[in-house]
Amino acid sequence: MRGWDVAVSMTALVFTLMFGGLAVLVGIFSLAFLDYCPPESCSADGAVAAVMVTLVAAGALGVAGLVATGVRLARRKTAWPFAVGTLVVCMLTCMAGVVAYASAVGA
Repeated sequence: MRGWDVAVSMTALVFTLMFGGLAVLVGIFSLAFLDYCPPESCSADGAVAAVMVTLVAAGALGVAGLVATGVRLARRKTAWPFAVGTLVVCMLTCMAGVVAYASAVGA
């Protein structure tokens, strides 16, 4: 195992954590301003469900990727694909959540 493998893995996991924190902030703020959504085209329950399911799914995938990367690093095997994959999967999950939220609020 090379030093760059650990560096890339840790960097990707830190970015995943920062992205998750940003996703939580954006999700909470998007729910905070649902009052301005017209009731005839907006489903508040759908918006809340979209945000919560997205955040829980992204969090679970992030933890699973963290564990998988940690196990690979502990076994001195190549770990960076797992860390980068975790970041990409979390981003895709959040993008799907944005689509679900937009559909719920009628945007």
